[in-house]
Amino acid sequence: MEKKNAVITNAPKPATSKPAATANKDGGAAGSIFASIVIPVAIVVSILIYMFILGNPANFEGGNPENHPLPGNYLGVVYKGGIIVPMLISLNLMILTFAIERFLTINKARGSKGIEQFVRTIRQRLNVNDVNGALAACDAQKGSVANVVRAGLGKYKEMENERTLAKDQKILAIQKEIEESTALELPMLEKNLVIISTIASISTLVGLIGTVLGMIKAFSALATAGSPDAVALANGISEALINTALGIIGSTIAIVAYNFFTSKIDALTYSIDEAGFSIIQTFAAQHDNTGQTATHSTVNV
Repeated sequence: MEKKNAVITNAPKPATSKPAATANKDGGAAGSIFASIVIPVAIVVSILIYMFILGNPANFEGGNPENHPLPGNYLGVVYKGGIIVPMLISLNLMILTFAIERFLTINKARGSKGIEQFVRTIRQRLNVNDVNGALAACDAQKGSVANVVRAGLGKYKEMENERTLAKDQKILAIQKEIEESTALELPMLEKNLVIISTIASISTLVGLIGTVLGMIKAFSALATAGSPDAVALANGISEALINTALGIIGSTIAIVAYNFFTSKIDALTYSIDEAGFSIIQTFAAQHDNTGQTATHSTVNV
């Protein structure tokens, strides 16, 4: 009779976040569709505003858009900015639309209650080893932070019932689950921020193009023989200044919005890291290596 030793080891299974991955994919597709709709709609709306609201003959002397705007009529003044104006208006509309969309999305990701209170609740539940209570808190909280914490708690329960892994392997499995869930949730929070940052960069440049075109017209009016064309000169200067103003306004709003949402996302990320650290720390403190090492069985042949 020969005695052979067979070592039975169970490595931690890779975290399978198929539902989260599917939700992330669906959310990404929805975000792309939203952007592909907003951009052309903003362009069309801007052109209509320029033609029928700013270019309304009632805004100008003699009812003719070629004349000076009526005194105190700012719609007519903006119309004199020229063909670059609808481009700048469309950029500003995009900024406002995407800023509102990001604001709603990030607020939804925070959940129904304050993040600090939620993280505190998770800590309190884990300190008394009430994992089910912590999971219930995640279900009540909802949002991206709660989704990540819930995934970590699910792996926490799984590792509590796992008897064939060492303690450090269990901790690594929980940590990996939290990291994978975070990697699935964060891209949805940053969706469309690249559009806002791009507008922040190009809005001033587009306004500068309008400024240059306006100055070209102004200097062309000065270059005419005899007395300068006062109307053309005034229109050229108005076009330059209006485009400069609209470009600076759009860029300023985009920069402020981008930094605001980036700081909000950083705060959510910090909360996720804090909650994840609490989960791992609690597991390490409440579980020792007794009975946690891989088991060996002897098979007789």
